[in-house]
Amino acid sequence: MRPKLEAADRDCGFVPHAFPEQVVDLGEIRMNYAVAGGPELPPLLLVPGQTESWWGYERLMRLLEDRFRVYAVDLRGQGRSTWTPGRYTLDNFGNDLVRFIDLVVARPVVVSGNSSGGVLAAWLTAYAKPGQVLAAALEDPPLFASELDPPVGPGIAGGIGPLFEHWHTWLGDQWSRGDWEGARLSLPTGLPPELLRGLAVMEPPSEDTGAAAPQNLREYDPEWGRAFVSGTVSAGVEHERMLSSVGAPILLTHHVRQLDPVSGRLLGALSDEQAARARELVERAGQQVSYRSFPDAPHALHRSHPGRFARALTDWYARLRP
Repeated sequence: MRPKLEAADRDCGFVPHAFPEQVVDLGEIRMNYAVAGGPELPPLLLVPGQTESWWGYERLMRLLEDRFRVYAVDLRGQGRSTWTPGRYTLDNFGNDLVRFIDLVVARPVVVSGNSSGGVLAAWLTAYAKPGQVLAAALEDPPLFASELDPPVGPGIAGGIGPLFEHWHTWLGDQWSRGDWEGARLSLPTGLPPELLRGLAVMEPPSEDTGAAAPQNLREYDPEWGRAFVSGTVSAGVEHERMLSSVGAPILLTHHVRQLDPVSGRLLGALSDEQAARARELVERAGQQVSYRSFPDAPHALHRSHPGRFARALTDWYARLRP
C-alpha cells in the first residue's frame, strides 16, 4: 500500500472557516470535522459528496445549530482528512463513519449525505452497528447511477463519469500531475457536449476562480474519480443488496434530472426509474421512505439553497419523532 498523506504533508492552501476544525484518530485515518449546536441537542451527521469538504455545509450548519448538535466531516481523500492511495471504497468510507460515530458522537445519530455522501448514508443504515443510525436523509444520491453495470438505468459511464475521468486524467492521483490549466482549457472538448450543457444546470458554479483551481478541488484527491469510473469504489457493495438491507427510515430528495434524448446520458444524480427502484427496495425492507422531488433544484441543494434543504430536513425529522 502506498503511504498515507496527512494534511501536513500537502499544500492545499487551506483557509480558515466559520467553525473551528477538529481531528480524531480513527486508526487508518485521521478525520477532520467541525461541530455546531449544543451538546444537549439531537445529533446530526453531515456527509459531503465527492469534491466537497465539510465547509460546504457551513451555511446549513448555521440554520440547524439551534435544533441539532451538528457534525460535518471530511471523508478520507478530502479536506484535511488523511488521503489513502488505493483505499477509496464505500466500505472504507462507511467504516470510517462508524468509528466516528462511536468515538465522537457517542450516541445514536441521524445522518444526512449529499451525492456519494447520500450513498454512504444509505450504507450506514444497512451496515453500521445496530442502533447507531436512527434515520438517514439521502440528498440526491447516485443510487445505481454510480455503479458500473446497475440493474436499472444508466451507470457511471452513462452519466457523470466522464467528468470524474477528466479530473483524474489532468490532475492525477494525489494531484501528481496537477495540470489544472490543462483540465480547465480542455473541458469544452474533453467532455460529451450534452454533459457540458447538463453540468451548468446540475451544479451551477459557486466560485469564479479563473485560472486557479477552486478550493474544494485543491482539497480533493482525484483518485476518488478513478475509483468511481473503474468501479473499485463499489467493490463488494451492490446498491440493490444495500438498499434491501436498510434498517432505518429514509428521506430521499431527488433533484434536477433528465435523460438526453439522443445519447441516453443521465444528466443528474439518478433517474426517475432508479429513484423508484430505490424506494421499492427500502419499503420491501420494512422501512418508511419519504420521497421529495425537487426537479428545479441543483445537485447540492444544501449548498446552493440551504434554507430550502433545511426546511425539507427538519420537516421530515419532525414527522419521525413520536
